[in-house]
Amino acid sequence: MADVNRGKRPLSPFMIGPYYRPQMTSISSIMVRITGLASLGTITLIVAWLLAAATSEACFVWLDGLLRSFVGDVLLFLATWALWYHMLGRLRHVIWDFGYCLDVKISEKMGLGMFVGASILTVLTAIVV
Repeated sequence: MADVNRGKRPLSPFMIGPYYRPQMTSISSIMVRITGLASLGTITLIVAWLLAAATSEACFVWLDGLLRSFVGDVLLFLATWALWYHMLGRLRHVIWDFGYCLDVKISEKMGLGMFVGASILTVLTAIVV
């Protein structure tokens, strides 16, 4: 039987707006992907810093000055948050892979826990380091 509503339904759950209400589970999943990309960018910056230290004194002085400035402090603080958040997201998926905490209510609490946990772990990292 033909689906008469085919043209009226949204095409994707990522059509945030009038068709799809963002939920904690979808936002936390999207954030895991974003923090993974941010971590890749951070690693690229750190590798560039190490390469500059090994090859060019002028380039190293510039990059080191950037990373030790206020902008660098903010960038590294946010990078630390991204690393912690991504790690907690991967941990959540391992728990799901074992078949635990698959209930929607628990998944939503885990998503909120990822935001809170990453923030607490980032502040603790900043204090200790």
